Amino acid sequence: MDVISVIRTKRDRERLSPEQIDWVIDAYTRGEVAHEQMSALAMAILLNGMDRAEIARWTAAMINSGERMDFSSLPRPTADKHSTGGVGDKITLPLAPLVAACGAAVPQLSGRGLGHTGGTLDKLEAIPGWRALLSNAEMMDVLRDVGSVICAAGDGLAPADKKLYALRDVTGTVEAIPLIASSIMSKKIAEGTGSLVLDVKVGSGAFMKNIEDARELASTMVGLGTDHGVRTTALLTDMSTPLGLTAGNALEVRESVEVLAGGGPADVVELTLALAREMLAAAGLGDVDPAKALADGSAMDHWRRMILAQGGDPDAALPVAREQHVVHAAASGVLTTLDAYAVGVAAWRLGAGRARKEDPVQAGAGVELHAKPGDPVTAGQPLLTLHTDTPEKFAYALEALDGAVLVAPEHTAYEPTPIILDRIA
Repeated sequence: MDVISVIRTKRDRERLSPEQIDWVIDAYTRGEVAHEQMSALAMAILLNGMDRAEIARWTAAMINSGERMDFSSLPRPTADKHSTGGVGDKITLPLAPLVAACGAAVPQLSGRGLGHTGGTLDKLEAIPGWRALLSNAEMMDVLRDVGSVICAAGDGLAPADKKLYALRDVTGTVEAIPLIASSIMSKKIAEGTGSLVLDVKVGSGAFMKNIEDARELASTMVGLGTDHGVRTTALLTDMSTPLGLTAGNALEVRESVEVLAGGGPADVVELTLALAREMLAAAGLGDVDPAKALADGSAMDHWRRMILAQGGDPDAALPVAREQHVVHAAASGVLTTLDAYAVGVAAWRLGAGRARKEDPVQAGAGVELHAKPGDPVTAGQPLLTLHTDTPEKFAYALEALDGAVLVAPEHTAYEPTPIILDRIA
């Protein structure tokens, strides 16, 4: 087997054989295939695609490049959720303890933000003392004691994906649906969860800009999960407008705690409950109502226990940025557009995100929204508050927001986009 013949096969729009896929993933993981050679193969996959059998074998090869976790000793059924990433998407924070409060175990392996999309681990690290890095033994202990854990994936889980993910990011091949699907599902299947719910975002603030691409990605991932014995469903959800009223690390933690306390923005609550119901049904707990666990405080109790178990102080004050800048409405009327991508880029430029994985983030930086599409606004009222420790970043963030906010005349009819666009099973 040689890498040139593998590249040529996909370049010439032919199917990769199972043996070719197994060999190239293993050889790349061990360093026998050079980065530039795998870059060429990734571009050929982006341009020419893969069929379901190829994607399934590619995913299996990435799973087999490392260890697999086993939660069969837990007394609860396991359920996990994965989001394809968006702006203001803090759903994992209230969702994991909520589902745990309803009787499932939630082993939530999460990541960091890159570019305009936020990262769950960055958000939780705004809590003083909280640790993202846990050993497998520590993770199991938290799952047994609390029922939910949110932490970073260990180095032994799908190491082929770690190498390939970094390569795709710098070679313009992130958007390849076979590579997105196999990247997400190799980690989730290797993680060992019994059931999985996918939150596939659609819109300007998502990787999938249109519903056709999102539906293809969701169907591919559901098929991969099913083929590997993981009960998998997907919700396609709107990401044309940021979720909730905040985008930024400590700002989103604060909003998540409001949801757990029985309040919070309606869209965050709606999506949290919808995903919780999907997870509970997949775990065989479909008769449990997650809304009751929010109302009676048991979800908040699980949140506090989970944060404490990972070294955090749930009562500590969250970081606050040193500087704020308010953006006011230029006219009266109805807010019809608040572009998610623009808000995400603004939060990133303020210091909430990173351009490279090794960059630091500001815990208090971000964007706070004072109105959402459909709301009436009055000229001069605050629409957005920008937060940062470095005020020289304000101009750069405001540049990203140019044209992102549209206010229509007062009597303009506004038709809201539903949060949940479709379900794939």
